Amino acid sequence: MKKLFSLSLAVLLAAAVVLAAVNITGEWEMTVKTPQGDRVRPITFTQDGEKLTVKSTGRNGQEMVSEGTVKGNDIEWTVVRTAPDGSEMKMVYKGKIEGDKITGTFEMRGQPVEWTAVKKAK
Repeated sequence: MKKLFSLSLAVLLAAAVVLAAVNITGEWEMTVKTPQGDRVRPITFTQDGEKLTVKSTGRNGQEMVSEGTVKGNDIEWTVVRTAPDGSEMKMVYKGKIEGDKITGTFEMRGQPVEWTAVKKAK
């Protein structure tokens, strides 16, 4: 009887975790804190299970598409840009999802940069 109860409890808990899975698909507004002030831009997340596709617009207006993951409440994606000197710049965005808000950091030129994203209302 104890084994059956324990098994039933484990199945219910597993089902609750699946039902409570995070899905951040949609349009968001991202704010990046810089020494020159906050930079706000739209960003779109498309999530398929743990796979994440991120679409945003760079400072020069070109669309950038990146890939990453969502694992539980953790989000991570990588942006690769070409610097003005022609070198490749890689930035790994990491954050925590808290409902309709995400907070995180990435490194630029060896310095941590804070960012937040808020889901746009439909």
